[in-house]
Amino acid sequence: MKKLLALALAFCLAPMMVQAEGVKITAEIMSVMANTANGKIEIKRNPDGEATINPAFAKTSRKCPPFCIQPMEVAPGVKTIGELEVVQFIEKGGLVIDARTVEWYVRGTIPSSKNIPFTQVADRLNELGCTKGASWDCAGAKEVMLFCNGLWCGQSPSAIRAMLREGYPASKILYYRNGMQGWESVGLTVVEGEM
Repeated sequence: MKKLLALALAFCLAPMMVQAEGVKITAEIMSVMANTANGKIEIKRNPDGEATINPAFAKTSRKCPPFCIQPMEVAPGVKTIGELEVVQFIEKGGLVIDARTVEWYVRGTIPSSKNIPFTQVADRLNELGCTKGASWDCAGAKEVMLFCNGLWCGQSPSAIRAMLREGYPASKILYYRNGMQGWESVGLTVVEGEM
């Protein structure tokens, strides 16, 4: 009887185990680790084959403005990247900036991200390696990656334009255009933003 019960249990669990093993980031990468204020967090894809996207990102039509589709090139010299490049950037310890308002950030964000709302970034460039004198000196600017809600969201493009206006070098900025909508649509790990 015990063997039959064990066999039945194994038969029931096998599809879940195969499903979990089959949902990788790439064919070679199962997960990566992100350094956060609370320690390391594993970034991986949700193995639940029945999972759906967060309803906050499920709408396909939003009034424009303000929800206008953003260009692939947000500004000359700023590189636009996708999910795999974001994962690699996080894995190497890159500075990820969630440029959304605090309300969006606390509802869920990409692990390791720092919240600098688009309305504040021009005043907080010191957190990104610039020094303030009569104007910003960004000779020591860090490489940063900015994102917001997705390709219909103008928060990170506004932040990037403000940074450039203040003298931040375009070559040090990466733009994750797909943002949280893209991140959630492929089932990658989301954490609550912490203040």
